Amino acid sequence: MSGSARVRIEAAVKRHGKTTVLHGIDLEVKPGEFFAFLGPSGSGKTTTLRLLAGLETLDGGRVFLDDVDVSHAEPGARDVAMVFQSYALYPHMTVRDNIAFPLRMTGEKAPAIERAVLEAARRVDIAHLLERRPGQLSGGQQQRCALARAIVRKPRLFLLDEPLSNLDAKLRLETRAELRRLQRSLGVTAIYVTHDQEEAMTIADRIAIFMDGRLAQVGTPHDIFNQPASAQVAAFIGSPPMNLFPARLENGALSVAGTPLPEAAAGRSSMSQSVTAGVRPGDLEWCAEGGMPAEVEFVEDFGDSAIVNLSVAGQRAKMRTDRRDLPAEGARVRIVPRPGSIHLFSQSDGRRLAS
Repeated sequence: MSGSARVRIEAAVKRHGKTTVLHGIDLEVKPGEFFAFLGPSGSGKTTTLRLLAGLETLDGGRVFLDDVDVSHAEPGARDVAMVFQSYALYPHMTVRDNIAFPLRMTGEKAPAIERAVLEAARRVDIAHLLERRPGQLSGGQQQRCALARAIVRKPRLFLLDEPLSNLDAKLRLETRAELRRLQRSLGVTAIYVTHDQEEAMTIADRIAIFMDGRLAQVGTPHDIFNQPASAQVAAFIGSPPMNLFPARLENGALSVAGTPLPEAAAGRSSMSQSVTAGVRPGDLEWCAEGGMPAEVEFVEDFGDSAIVNLSVAGQRAKMRTDRRDLPAEGARVRIVPRPGSIHLFSQSDGRRLAS
């Protein structure tokens, strides 16, 4: 292992024809960090990963690995291993030969290759499958083979492009935990692209959220969930995501969806303005009086918890509850945010407003 890499991207710009895909990305990934690129399709996360790998060329800005400018270096000169969504295994080769391929291309001697292949295969628990071909493997086994092929090179940086997206839900849960353990044991820097926020939130040390070719927020999963930088991030993060209501802040008093909520405005600005109020589904509570009137549209019952779908002032909202006596469809109820749980965002640009 040649150590783990520090990654720095400075003002990265990428265009496809007349379309700008990345608008000046600035980002740093620490050595040994498990870092996720998260965002909807077309947000620029995979393009950024491919720029790091050298599979795309920059139209502006620079890329550094350990303070070495690799902006125009060939992929093979970057000491980077990439695992693709499709695994990119050679179907006519055995698992052994697929794993060994990168070392053979660099002229390693046969005994060293065999030792490295066995070590990598054992790390991902496929040493018993070395004589099989990819077509004889399950999706999870193919994914492990692709990981072993990346591990065998002992790179400074792992780039993973939605590597679990072809697995079923149960296997994805198991494999992402194994992937995190593997990254920790190798001590390597890993950058992981996904559109699955649950995956990013559970596996990453830090997350960069991409929106429309820009970085909307960078932070730990805890920070991004609890302090979203904008209404756009708030509406993207969370399952279900944050409810966003039109609101009015008037001399320190807050009205949400037309309902005054005096306690919710404690410590807020005394200025008057229209704002967007965000409330997580789990931060809504039932109340007997006061609060916001709502109508139950339908209930998603998960046994130990439920998501109650509501209409609040003509707007759809979701509430997470573990209450057993769930309301019936069409029931009229009253709800209120937990004290201190309301997030306020500017209506003009969506940015978070300081308390």
